Amino acid sequence: MNKVFVVDGARTPFLKARTEPGRFSAADLAVNCARPLLARMPFKPSEIDEVIVGCVIPAPDEANIARIIGLRLGLGNQVPAFTVQRNCASGLQALASARARVAEGYSQLVLAGGTEAMSRAPIQWNSDMTAWLGRSLRARSLGARLAALAGFRPAMLKPVYSLLLGLTDPLVKLNMGQTAEIVADRFAITREEQDAYALRSHRRLAAAFDSGQMKIEIEPLFDTRAQYHAEDTGLRRDTDADQLAKLKPVFDRKYGSVTSGNSSQVTDGAAMLLLASEQAVKQHGLTVLGELLGDEWAGVDPSQMGLGPVHAVARLLTRFKLGMRDIDHMELNEAFAAQVLACQAAWDSADYARDELALAAPLGAMDPERLNPEGGAVAIGHPVGASGARITLHLLKSLARRGGGLGVATLCIGGGQGGAMLVRAA
Repeated sequence: MNKVFVVDGARTPFLKARTEPGRFSAADLAVNCARPLLARMPFKPSEIDEVIVGCVIPAPDEANIARIIGLRLGLGNQVPAFTVQRNCASGLQALASARARVAEGYSQLVLAGGTEAMSRAPIQWNSDMTAWLGRSLRARSLGARLAALAGFRPAMLKPVYSLLLGLTDPLVKLNMGQTAEIVADRFAITREEQDAYALRSHRRLAAAFDSGQMKIEIEPLFDTRAQYHAEDTGLRRDTDADQLAKLKPVFDRKYGSVTSGNSSQVTDGAAMLLLASEQAVKQHGLTVLGELLGDEWAGVDPSQMGLGPVHAVARLLTRFKLGMRDIDHMELNEAFAAQVLACQAAWDSADYARDELALAAPLGAMDPERLNPEGGAVAIGHPVGASGARITLHLLKSLARRGGGLGVATLCIGGGQGGAMLVRAA
């Protein structure tokens, strides 16, 4: 198997969804961060072999969005592209798929990543309205049309929000926030602990921006209203423990502890990386950011989907004969503060290791100083198709800044899965 290197990468600022559709489509976001990335390369864009992009909610006019992105970037008609969907880990799956293509020798250069415009998630008609429209369109005579019109009911106008449906598991009938409440209860994680973690995420991200660390991975966005975006708009620099404590639970209003303040945000954003074989690195004289060593995936009970990273990381470390202490930096996507803290508790639990992971001893919790040291999705946001690529890019950039080492990028996945990628920074 060929070695697989990450040459470079870039992401957009992550833009928090407001009360109207965002100003960038998912394809716009990916193109805006990939174009300057390609401009830095010594080879022609047409020399890229494939484009692979993760996206969960592409717009109706962005079918196979990876192909649209490749064509808009000017790679040429001859460069194939495909889109992958693994819910919250779609961006990580795109990188895993690209890694496999390069490792197996099918491609030398692959542009891969993820993108999502969650603010543009479609609002649909309900099934009663759809059926009524069908009857109305089939009506030919005046009598049939009047009969169809008489069947209309105002309740048919009730919209269906595809984003809410997508964030709810259809089998266990729980939304992602409710699953966070379940794991918080299982590991006795308090509201105060969740709020403290959320506050730390915001403060770490603010410090990273203020020190200039984030500039090396973010490409600014310019919209059609002459507005300039260079920083993640979900970052709340002015928040404090008192403000977070005032927020009411969202998913279990009577007994819950998960609030909008200790959860990730509905967000638009993209992250794209360029993967290369050793042959391509030598041929084009490319500088290497790091190496993708391998990935692992795991399934868990959908009602406790936040624990997916516990299992995926356990599999990954076991395969590579590593311990948690061997990992210099971990990026664990912060879907919810409760979910991150639950993963830490599970890794540290002898009972969980024995009963759930079939391990003789627990892996041990990740050192908090090496876990999301520049903040995470609670402050940055979680555009579901992009987050896996975002955390991998940041992991590599952060490790390189610290002198190299091993890192793990991992996410929980709606539907009850976990994914993890092992990287080595140059």
